[in-house]
Amino acid sequence: MFSHLASAFAAALIVIAGADALRAHEGHDHGAPAPSAPVSAQPRGEAISDAFELVAIANGAKLVVYLDRFASNEPVDAATVEIETPKGPATAAREGDGIYRLDAPWLADGGAFELIATVTMGDVVDILPFTLRVPSGTAAAATGAPAGGIASVGAYVARLIDFKTLLVAGAGFALGVVLMAVGRRRRSRAAALLFAAAAAVATMQTPTPAVAHEGHDHNASPPAIAAGERAQRQPDGAVFVPKPIQRIFGIRTLQVQSATIARAIELPGRVIPDPNASGFVQTATSGRLSPPPGGFPRLGTSVKEGDILAFVTPPMQAIDVSDMRQRQGELDQQITIVERRLSRYETLAPSGAVARSVLEETKLELDGLRDRRAALDRVRSEPLPLIAPVSGVVAEGTPVAGQIAQTNSVVFHIVDPARLWIEALSFEAVAAGGASARTGNGKTLALAFRGAGLADRSQSIPVHFAIEGEIDGLRAGQFVTVFAQTGERHEGLAVPRSAVVRTTNGQDFVFEHVTAERFEPRPVRVETLDAERVLISAGVEPGRRVVIQGAELLDHVR
Repeated sequence: MFSHLASAFAAALIVIAGADALRAHEGHDHGAPAPSAPVSAQPRGEAISDAFELVAIANGAKLVVYLDRFASNEPVDAATVEIETPKGPATAAREGDGIYRLDAPWLADGGAFELIATVTMGDVVDILPFTLRVPSGTAAAATGAPAGGIASVGAYVARLIDFKTLLVAGAGFALGVVLMAVGRRRRSRAAALLFAAAAAVATMQTPTPAVAHEGHDHNASPPAIAAGERAQRQPDGAVFVPKPIQRIFGIRTLQVQSATIARAIELPGRVIPDPNASGFVQTATSGRLSPPPGGFPRLGTSVKEGDILAFVTPPMQAIDVSDMRQRQGELDQQITIVERRLSRYETLAPSGAVARSVLEETKLELDGLRDRRAALDRVRSEPLPLIAPVSGVVAEGTPVAGQIAQTNSVVFHIVDPARLWIEALSFEAVAAGGASARTGNGKTLALAFRGAGLADRSQSIPVHFAIEGEIDGLRAGQFVTVFAQTGERHEGLAVPRSAVVRTTNGQDFVFEHVTAERFEPRPVRVETLDAERVLISAGVEPGRRVVIQGAELLDHVR
């Protein structure tokens, strides 16, 4: 009989002790959903409307209000914020960057405050109600004053609970001593069971600081509110970003809408000069280069059509020099003979022995021989000039004095920097339509279709586009990515390329602005649209707010 009672008593003690040990602390239901803000964050309340998004943060005896546009998350500066407080209506003072501050001494009492904010900006008036829950003693902790009231009662209850724990542990220890004596005398199985049950009760009920839940040390004083808040990644993968940090990150959002947009294809391309505004400076004969009076033009120098850029002196071979000297000698001999003939004709012409026409023909013959003789001298002494065929900038060419230029070699390349084209290579026919390009540093270029080739080049078709608009910083030969529209049309959500973040495994996703300070990643399927936008075909519903600026920073938050 005693053995059965002991077994039942031991089982009851173990069940009670286990149940008491596994019971969750009040207010710590671990199965509840995660809060929208971390526990370490300051007390806050938020409200939204079609036009505005408001977050109010309790900071000691101050109420700091952050006001942004709902769709774009841009701070709203030129607004009037009036709040209905427990002490009556009060207008918050503007501080710039969408921040408004209000003196709130009533926050020191703690509790739940039902507040109403009236936002007026021009013709727009919005009423935003929100609830602000401030724990007791929060304001005192922020100012360094001792907490009283409910906090003192809580400490007293905690001390009573600790006293109860110690009492149960002592009773368990005494019971164990008595049962040990009984067990030693009777050495029965029932006594051993009672001893085990008592030990279990003592072990489970004795306070052990080493196994306390992290962040639930009830004997410790409540932590003070942090001077600044920080962005944190939540256990469910969402990112909590306080409004002050959102302003540092420059977070901007877009409320996406579904549309049917023409599909585009990506083509590799490079910048080329406009064929009608560029040219090569070449030499028709090989020779030695020499600079003009002002020197060779440097790279990037502006030149005009017709400017002399260099001189080429053709080399003279020994046989050529011999032939030239022989020809010069013959010309000199003919000139001497004609000069004497002309002298005789001039003497006989006044008497009429020689006709006037014969005298004039002799003069013309002499002038022609002298010109031919002078031309031979110039061939030996004067170099050939190299002239700029178009106006523009010297893009290529580094001639050196004394350098031997070969026939048809390019000495200078002249390019008009205001007229550039892009040559793309396509593996399918591209129709004349809209197109854009994107450089390596993210610059977007507007393009106009100029034509496509009919002959394959390495199994591809060259397609030419003219660059329209701003072209500063571009250079000939620079590689770009061309986005050419096709006749195909797809339905989806158009967002900037900066909204899409790619993980290490190649998965694309965007951040959805769920609440005022909470951002959740959404895996998406994207398609090429143009140089600035992509088309989300799956993963996000229309009407959602997607982060289009600062998504990379959100992805780095841990």
